[in-house]
This record gives sequence, C-alpha cells and structure tokens, in this order.
Amino acid sequence: MEKRLLAAAALLCLVDVLHVFAVEEKDNELQEPDCPAFLMFDNAAYLADMTFELPCYCKPKAVSSVVWYFQKNADNPETIVLRDLANTSIVDSSHIRAGSDVLHRFRIRLFSLIVFRAQVADSGHYLCGTDKGDFFYGYDVDVQPTQQVSVAFLDRGQRIRDDYTEKLFTLFTTFWNWTMCDRCGVRGEQRRIGLCYVQSALLSPRYRTAVTNVTSCGSRAVPAHLQPLIRLHAPEVAIRRCRSLCLNLEMSKEGLQAISNIISQVGDKPWQPRVPTQFHKQLIGTDLVIACPGARPEHAVAWDKGFFQLYRSRYLIGVNKTMRIFIDHGNHLHIQRVRARDRGTYYCWREGKLVAGFRLSVTYSQKRPRNLDDPETIYAVKVIGLSYCIMAFLFILIHVCRYCWRALRGSAKV
Repeated sequence: MEKRLLAAAALLCLVDVLHVFAVEEKDNELQEPDCPAFLMFDNAAYLADMTFELPCYCKPKAVSSVVWYFQKNADNPETIVLRDLANTSIVDSSHIRAGSDVLHRFRIRLFSLIVFRAQVADSGHYLCGTDKGDFFYGYDVDVQPTQQVSVAFLDRGQRIRDDYTEKLFTLFTTFWNWTMCDRCGVRGEQRRIGLCYVQSALLSPRYRTAVTNVTSCGSRAVPAHLQPLIRLHAPEVAIRRCRSLCLNLEMSKEGLQAISNIISQVGDKPWQPRVPTQFHKQLIGTDLVIACPGARPEHAVAWDKGFFQLYRSRYLIGVNKTMRIFIDHGNHLHIQRVRARDRGTYYCWREGKLVAGFRLSVTYSQKRPRNLDDPETIYAVKVIGLSYCIMAFLFILIHVCRYCWRALRGSAKV
C-alpha cells in the first residue's frame, strides 16, 4: 500500500513538473512575436542620439549566423549590408561619435543589431537574414529629431500640446514613463520623453504596430501625401521638479557644503565628492562637449559645476538662444567659446547617483599669425566696424542738430 502511495505521489510530482514546463514553454512563446508568412516590418520609434537594440526574431535554430541589412525605404530595392559576423570587427561604444556614419555605429550581439547614438538619417528598414538574401524579420525604425522638440516645464504651469485632428488622420504624443529623480539629497528634476504618433486608416498593412491603425509619425507606413502634414507635430519633453533621499549618505550635499565652508576657513580643502575625476585642458575660445560616462539619452542625467546645480529649467538647449553653456536632449553638456571663468570641476549625476567628475582647465594658445577667417579676427572686425558706424552716426547726428539749430536761430532773427 505504501509503495502505491509513493508511486502516486511521484506521478503527481511528475505531472506538476510537466505542467510547469508547459507553462514556461508557453511564456517563452508569448515573448516572441508571431512569424508572418511573408515579410512584414515592426514599427519602432526612438529619439535622436538614443541607442537601440533590434532582436532577430523568426530565425531558424539551424542558422548559426545572420546578416543585417539596411534599406532606406521600400520603393528603393537597394540595401546596405551592415555587418556579417564572420568578418566584421567589433566597435567600442565609448569611441562612437554622433556624427559618424551608421556603418561605424553598430555591432551585433547574440544575433541582435545594436545601433549607437542613432540619427535621423538612420531611419528606415532593418532586416536580418542570410548572406543569400533570405530575410527572417524586419523593422521599420523611426528616429525622430531633437532640433524642434517642444519642452513643457510643468512647474511653470506649461502644458503639453493637444492632439491634432484632421479628416484623414490624428496626431498625438505618446509619453514614456517618468525618469527617476536625477539627483539625491538636493532638489532634482524628472524628465518624460514623448514621441509623435499618428492614427489613420490609410496606413500600409505591411507594417505591424502594437495598436491597429497607429504608428509613429516617421514610419514608412504613412502615405506619402500625408507625410508633409505629419511633420508639423514634433516630439515633446516634459520636465518637473523632484526630491529624493540618498540611501547611502547620512546628510545632504548642502549640509556637507556648509561644513566645507567652515573647514576651508582654517586652510583645508573644501569637501569634494569621491568620484572618478578626469582632467582635461581646453583651448580658450573653442567649443567643448562633455558626456556623462555610461549615460544614454533616456537616462536621468544631471550636471553640476562645483556646488552649483545646472538645472534644465535654465540650461536646457533652446531655453535661451544666447547662452553659451547648455544641456542637449542627449544629456551632453556643451560649453561654447570656452572662457577663463569656465575652469572648474563639473560633476555628472546618473540615475540619481554622482558618478563622475570632469576637471577643466583653460589654456591660452601660443602666438601665431592671424588669418582673416579666424573667429577672433572676424569678431574683432565686427566690433571695430560697429564702433565706427556708431561714431559716424553720432557725428552726423550732432552736425545735423547744429545745422538745424543755426537755421532756426537765423529765421528767428529775420
């Protein structure tokens, strides 16, 4: 009897194991999309300067290597081979520049294509397949520009834009989740990125989207006669204030700064964060761009100069067109026409943690003959020319006034 009970228990355990295995297999099947009978394109939208990854779905298990292709649009049959695993070197993402060509800004990892710091020109079709031209899966990638991003500071009462509705389509913004607070222990900021999407019954059925008749504004599924109108709706960014506690620090940065002021009075160095610091010399009058290590445009990134916080509400690109120091939508800190007072230590926050320092020293160039196309020469000529124009205007104005005064006095005597 006991043997029968043990056998029944073992059988039940085996059934449970098989059931769990079946559930796991079902979950794995749900993670991958259905493979269509003919090639279709999945829509994916990103903001410029973002890094994205495209998995190669529907690849047969017998295939050990894949080739990725790039096609600008469906009307042009010409495709570019991005990479073959057999003979292409790996590109280090730390050496990637935003202006470099797409062929130098990608790599393949576990059959997935990774594009670093994507640009608007990278929008198009991405297909994975074999070197013989057999395609497994395709993507319709839409990289939306950052030059005309609409920014809304919610703490100032600004609001995001309303939907734009026409007879044939509706334009709206789909927002990602709020980022975490970019600083801890002090007042920080949160950011929310919104991309442009369109709803229309005229979209091409060859493109697959998560919602029926909805795709990103730059998708190739949008009919050609609607694309000029859809470009009127740009991406959006919403920013609001926040405050979070530092979990591994006992006091805030302001408290440490107050203590450092007392210590510095007795001759010791003021408190400085213990983070990796890079030293850099920059020639005066040139432009400098600083990137936060390991940060991406979708991350929560903040910048400080010493103990002075560079908030986006004041230093975001486009807030003031005349500012030299600003933060772009890719989280890079720009310093244009570097001056002597720009020297100091710049700190970078990433995901609410202080991660790196950048100590900047400004150097002067050695004496060299000036050319007419030098920025300093052009600036000096403009200033001198403007000064002469002002002096000439004042000279003429004074003489005209004197002539009028004499003419009035002469007519009064007569």
